[in-house]
Amino acid sequence: MTRQDKKTYPCTQPMRWERLISAKRLGMEAYHDPRRHTRSTFQRDYDRMIFSSPFRRLQNKTQVFPLPGSIFVHNRLTHSLEVSSVGRSMANEVSRLLRERHSDAPWAEKLHELGDIVATACLCHDLGNPPFGHSGEKTISTFFSEGEGLELKPLLTERQWADLINFEGNANSFRLLTHRFVGRREGGFAMTYSVLASIVKYPHSSLFAGDKGKFGYFESEEGIWRLVAEELGIPELRPGVFARHPLVYIMEAADDICYQIMDLEDAHKLKIVNHQEVADLFLGFFEDSRAAQMRRTMARLDDPNERVAYLRSNVIGALVEDCARVFVENEDGILSGKMQGSLVEKTEPMLSEAYAACSEKAWEKIYRAPEVVDIEIAGNRIITYLMRCLVEAVMHPEKNFSRLLLEKVPKQYDTRADSVYGRIQSALDHISGMTDVYALDLFRKLNGHSLPAV
Repeated sequence: MTRQDKKTYPCTQPMRWERLISAKRLGMEAYHDPRRHTRSTFQRDYDRMIFSSPFRRLQNKTQVFPLPGSIFVHNRLTHSLEVSSVGRSMANEVSRLLRERHSDAPWAEKLHELGDIVATACLCHDLGNPPFGHSGEKTISTFFSEGEGLELKPLLTERQWADLINFEGNANSFRLLTHRFVGRREGGFAMTYSVLASIVKYPHSSLFAGDKGKFGYFESEEGIWRLVAEELGIPELRPGVFARHPLVYIMEAADDICYQIMDLEDAHKLKIVNHQEVADLFLGFFEDSRAAQMRRTMARLDDPNERVAYLRSNVIGALVEDCARVFVENEDGILSGKMQGSLVEKTEPMLSEAYAACSEKAWEKIYRAPEVVDIEIAGNRIITYLMRCLVEAVMHPEKNFSRLLLEKVPKQYDTRADSVYGRIQSALDHISGMTDVYALDLFRKLNGHSLPAV
């Protein structure tokens, strides 16, 4: 047991909205400007992310299906934009209901900011994901847990090793937004504390990652997380485990809704799931009378894709409205850090059961579809090879090949960090920031399969 583990943690006080909504920016605390501007502080967060390079790179990262050829399917960029749209709608409804409930509170007007905070957090939530979809995270983790990276274990602490064998896109998003990369400014993207806290779905260290391998921040960013949590009044429920910022629940629900429903729409376009299957799944969210009315509307649409789009919009609307209700009804549990599970799980039985049916169909027909498995296999080989080369290069920069390869690594990544952990992180920073196309191109070049034109 560590010295920290022996600390006693008294019963925590509930979180308070007046602290949770903070315009303070990481790295710019001394320059806080109270003047009114054309854009609010949180709108500027949103705009800052829209114009950022990491966000633009999402357009060339796999969501689920291989990137589009003749048929458009979602990539990480379009997914994030849709999550942001859904999250803003849900947060605005929550804001309306909470302002009615707390109308006499002097801080009630701050609740107007919820929509912009959540919309920005939704834009940020996938920034740290590596190329080739969620399988990219698993590939990085297993490089250390069962691959060539295993030999590095004696050089790292228990916590650092846990960070690597549980590599998590959510924790990497927090790092990307907050870490001061070489040549960059203090505070990373200098986002507001509220936005930063609203992306941390798993507010604990990798030592508590569990079987699912989920955690919210690397050892290198724990100090920043603790600073944010203290400022916002987010309690540490037990050593190393914090409560969620309440707005995480809205961001998570928007993400859950979009990936589940939009994946089915993509699968329909790709003819992996037939029209009747998708229609039946989506109509399952509605009472018989409403479903009958929707069928009559569908009968006036000749294009099957338009019918599915019509159903999808209604499903999302129903889920957004009920998730907002669930949030407000569970406000006390959320603010006390006692809320368990997700908003979607707690929706009305008809909605939660229909959502579960969609999830079951997705696992049956989509996530094991041949084209999805193909991209996972290819991605595994590419990322594993790049990991092998880059980790070798940062660990042994004196070698000739290492020297040549490190010339291609952007200077913002500290490949000559003082610690082994820091050098490995620099390799992970580079790989996780790659697009699918760049990773494939680098793989080919390093294998001599692609040469510059001469």
